[in-house]
Amino acid sequence: MAKYRNELPQLSNKIFLTDGGIETTLIFHENLELPDFAAFHLLKNVEGYEALRKYFRTYGSLAQKYRVGFILESPTWRANPDWGAKLGYSKSALADANCKAIELVNKIRSEFENETTKTVISGCVGPRGDGYNPTDVMSAEESQQYHTAQIKTFSETDADMVTAITMNYVEEAIGIARAAESIGMPVAISFTVETDGKLPTGQTLKAAIESVDEATSNAPAYYMINCAHPTHFENVLIAGEPWLERIRGIRANASAKSHAELNDSEELDEGNPIELGRQHRELSSKLKNLNVLGGCCGTDHRHVEEICKAVLFYS
Repeated sequence: MAKYRNELPQLSNKIFLTDGGIETTLIFHENLELPDFAAFHLLKNVEGYEALRKYFRTYGSLAQKYRVGFILESPTWRANPDWGAKLGYSKSALADANCKAIELVNKIRSEFENETTKTVISGCVGPRGDGYNPTDVMSAEESQQYHTAQIKTFSETDADMVTAITMNYVEEAIGIARAAESIGMPVAISFTVETDGKLPTGQTLKAAIESVDEATSNAPAYYMINCAHPTHFENVLIAGEPWLERIRGIRANASAKSHAELNDSEELDEGNPIELGRQHRELSSKLKNLNVLGGCCGTDHRHVEEICKAVLFYS
């Protein structure tokens, strides 16, 4: 049974950690193969399952250490129909994989949750297409229809919410928000931006958030930014503007490289964990509701720990 679906504890001023760049860790640090960056594919065998378990336990330990909340984001960013079919999954097999992913993180919650570390389970929803390049753009209606199956599957598990990660155009985000609302699942929307702080479509982050809120009557519980370095978007965060209050989460890249540069890079750019922490502390002065902290490309537990320390001890 879902524990926090009707009252998300991160809608408070308490810090919540989530994980870092899951693909980064699994590929570069654990030397595992992830076809199409599909972490959920590891659930097919014991070795992969244990690698995922080890990964999430690392972040559970961090949350306990710093006595903060914890959001367990399921490894299902690619577990939607098109990507699943590409990997040979039938509809039923894909649904089973999504359920198994939630079962895994629920076991992690049972191990690490306590009074000071409330632990939320989030079903991760990824883009239908490429996370960097929105080539085949759906309408909001098409997006709702497409993503409903995965969100409905999550609603039948212990997932407390869903989080749409690496959204690169508004219509897909609107469709996901509507699908989640129709099924009764809280939803967070996380946009990605280019080095100019705008979505890959050229739309401003402000316009994207305001457009989704207008189209869905403020359906998302909150918004996030992911898969971008703080230097890419810090200048568009004009202190005092109301739309900034809707942003609660940051999952930044370790590298300041553009999406195109990262896509073409064969080597891991880990950036500087301490500097990344300092940059998050500066972001928290502009984003008054920022309390969900994690990482994306190039990051691992070291980066997330430095971010946590910087925001927690200097806020």
